[in-house]
Amino acid sequence: MPSVHRLDPRDPAAAARWDEFVLACPSATFFHRSGWQQVLREVYRHDTHFLFAEEGGRITGVLPLAHVRSWLFGSALVGLPFAVYGGVAAVDDASAQALEQRAVALGRELRVPHLELRNVVRRHGDWPLQDLYVTFRKEIQPDDEANMLAIPRKQRAMVRKGIKNGLASQVDPGVDRFFALYADNVHRHGTPAMPKRWFEALQRTFGPDCEVLTVTAPDGRLVSSVMSFYFRDEVLPYYAGDDVAARDLAANDFKYWELMRRACARGLKTFDYGRSKHGTGSYSFKKNWGFEPTPLHYEYCLYSRESIPQNNPNNAKYRLLIDAWRRMPLAMANWLGPFIVRSLG
Repeated sequence: MPSVHRLDPRDPAAAARWDEFVLACPSATFFHRSGWQQVLREVYRHDTHFLFAEEGGRITGVLPLAHVRSWLFGSALVGLPFAVYGGVAAVDDASAQALEQRAVALGRELRVPHLELRNVVRRHGDWPLQDLYVTFRKEIQPDDEANMLAIPRKQRAMVRKGIKNGLASQVDPGVDRFFALYADNVHRHGTPAMPKRWFEALQRTFGPDCEVLTVTAPDGRLVSSVMSFYFRDEVLPYYAGDDVAARDLAANDFKYWELMRRACARGLKTFDYGRSKHGTGSYSFKKNWGFEPTPLHYEYCLYSRESIPQNNPNNAKYRLLIDAWRRMPLAMANWLGPFIVRSLG
């Protein structure tokens, strides 16, 4: 069996070896990059356990994990909090098994109630499975006209409406304009906002592979913004925010069209709309764009709990908290939100 080691967060050379492997491994994703260790430790003070398998002096697999301690939901070992995709990325099954066996043992050592691996494919038929989420991915066509025609007629009309309304897009050097829209947007939905320093850390850590695209109205008013990740030949719009006027202006559709158009110009091949929960507005929106859902396989190794945790807005017991959050003044919500959201992951 390959040997398993922990990535030292203070060793840039080791991080470079890790990222070289991730870039070349077909099953790896943007969320397997070593930079997530730095961001999670810096912003949320989570203990990280970025494990890698090694054989013959070369890395053969990686498994990024973080120990999330929550006064709301208890603690967990997660691969990886705040990520759509996670779990093992390896070149062979022996490396994958060695990493998962070490993760299971680590969960016991840390005495967490459960280990969560956010796998793209099913790996453990005997582990409980969370089937709440799906992902949406689609090939980017080679030119703008083909991409426009690939959007179903009704949604295509919304894109054209945004263009007709004189909307414009611009890549922002910082996160200020994005955060103003994002924080207001999630507050209206009753969800705590990530702190601004989280987005600043993402931009600082991932550089040009973390980009903010902001849409403005003809009068210069901010109406929509999205933070996207770039990995190999893929673009993944990940965090977004919209003004209340965005719907009437068709700014949301225009924003994603502009992102797709720019990705096409860069020669990228895949547009990854990210995950959504079944039965939500974002799920329907992505379906209306012609994207088909693919189930995500979030698997759990349970140590001291009897069932999978349901720490999401679909849980009825959180409905009163969501309603109360919506009524909270925005300034207070932005101050209190980071203390809560670090526990969610």
